Amino acid sequence: MAEIGIIMGSDSDWPIVEPGWRQLQALGLSAEVLVASAHRSPEAVRDFVLGGEGRGLKVFIAAAGAAAHLPGVVASFTRRPVIGVPVSGSALKGLDALLSIVQMPPGIPVATVAIDGGQNAALLAASILALNDQALDRRLAEFRRVQAEGVRAKNESLQARLNG
Repeated sequence: MAEIGIIMGSDSDWPIVEPGWRQLQALGLSAEVLVASAHRSPEAVRDFVLGGEGRGLKVFIAAAGAAAHLPGVVASFTRRPVIGVPVSGSALKGLDALLSIVQMPPGIPVATVAIDGGQNAALLAASILALNDQALDRRLAEFRRVQAEGVRAKNESLQARLNG
């Protein structure tokens, strides 16, 4: 059963969201994914969020560009954590989306990751779930260990080239 719901304002957001979706799979998590617009199909957003709670969704990721109202609309329908992903598809290269998402009014929080930060949104969602899942917490620790080892290996390679 999926514990994470991912909503994109457009299917053109998938290249931003897909790395996070793949990251979730690598961590042994699954997600329900939906394309729905805060403005053009708000009923679909509401139904996905409210129905998702009943299906066991515990964290929502919402990716949107431009005015980026989708994360806030999702948060208005749930008390579960919502992570907003600002998408860079607009003339302002995502700055408009970033500002829209981080400026939520008091009482309706939305966590926000970097512009086009789909993978970090997934890792944040996994970290939230890991608070109550020791096995997932161990998988996240292993992911970080592998990342650190990769950095060490790159440094060793650089040092060998510089001192070679």
